[in-house]
Amino acid sequence: MLTIIDGRENTRLRCEVHDLWLSSMEYSSSSTVRMSMQDAKALGVEALRRVGLDEEEADIIADHVVDAAMCGYGYSGLPKLLNLIESPRFAQPRQAMTWSNRTGPVCLLDGGNHNGMYVLHQAAQSAAERAEIHGMAMVGVCNTWMSGRSAYYVEMLSKAGYVGIHTVASSPVVAAPGGRAPVLGTNPIAFAFPTETEPLLIDMGTSAFMMTEVRYRRRLGIQLPEGVALDRYGAPTTDPGAAADGLLLPFGGHKGFALSLAIHALGLMCSTQELPHQGGPGALMIAVRPDLSGSIDAYRSALSQWLQSVKDAPRQAGMGDIRLPGERSARARAAAELNGIEVAAGVVDALRAHAAGSSVGL
Repeated sequence: MLTIIDGRENTRLRCEVHDLWLSSMEYSSSSTVRMSMQDAKALGVEALRRVGLDEEEADIIADHVVDAAMCGYGYSGLPKLLNLIESPRFAQPRQAMTWSNRTGPVCLLDGGNHNGMYVLHQAAQSAAERAEIHGMAMVGVCNTWMSGRSAYYVEMLSKAGYVGIHTVASSPVVAAPGGRAPVLGTNPIAFAFPTETEPLLIDMGTSAFMMTEVRYRRRLGIQLPEGVALDRYGAPTTDPGAAADGLLLPFGGHKGFALSLAIHALGLMCSTQELPHQGGPGALMIAVRPDLSGSIDAYRSALSQWLQSVKDAPRQAGMGDIRLPGERSARARAAAELNGIEVAAGVVDALRAHAAGSSVGL
């Protein structure tokens, strides 16, 4: 069962079925609502339809955020829909998406200012279709915004039998080490590899904290940890409001900074006419059929056996199981399928107001 343990900064959502602590949900508002997956998605779809999205786009975006919540990333769940609705980009006109070609192994998709969770879903589907023909494919994406959880897309590719790679060069909100001006986005990178069971999923941003979670904490009045953000004047801050108007720092100092630079350079292949107010230059979606040296089944088997050997490796004294990337999210999703998700009541109220054709602040 899902149990809320009262508290403030250290409130935790505990999935007792798996004895799993979700670090991404170490806090909760004082009032939460338990929702089934179906109800959460239905609320998201209705709110998005009311603010002007068509049924297909609303359905894909709502599915994306609900899956993020199921995987333990509550800040990227239903609260992200409020970020979407309140974004200046949402108020700008949208055009039809355009493809540079329909069947080639390399393609550029202009998102027409549609939201990234919808556009990148289309890019992932297209990459898989093209990789089926050519063995591998790369779809570049430009003119979109707020891409969502990168693991969602590469997991789509891996479950279709492909190795998935996804990078996003996003809007500048991150300072260089020692700097006090935004020069890079949070610039996530994600990989997925098919196995005989669940895919190996690796998804990481290159900032010390994700801006989506900063905005979520600002809504709920929850402080940030130290060492992840600066205010607009370049001073360290733990105030989520000051951080949202200020800067994030790269993770791992110069190593995270270097990786973020590489992701931005890849994004420039999608658009060399970058305008700061229009977001980062672009994203890449890559699908590769893993049959270079044998069948796809042989690859799945070899990877599964190797990963098991990693988990079976001798451990240091007092240490528990070796946990692979993606395992915690998979366990959280399984628990959520049984027990639903907890959502801050204020977020639910705000979305219900949008669904009813009005709005409330949060």
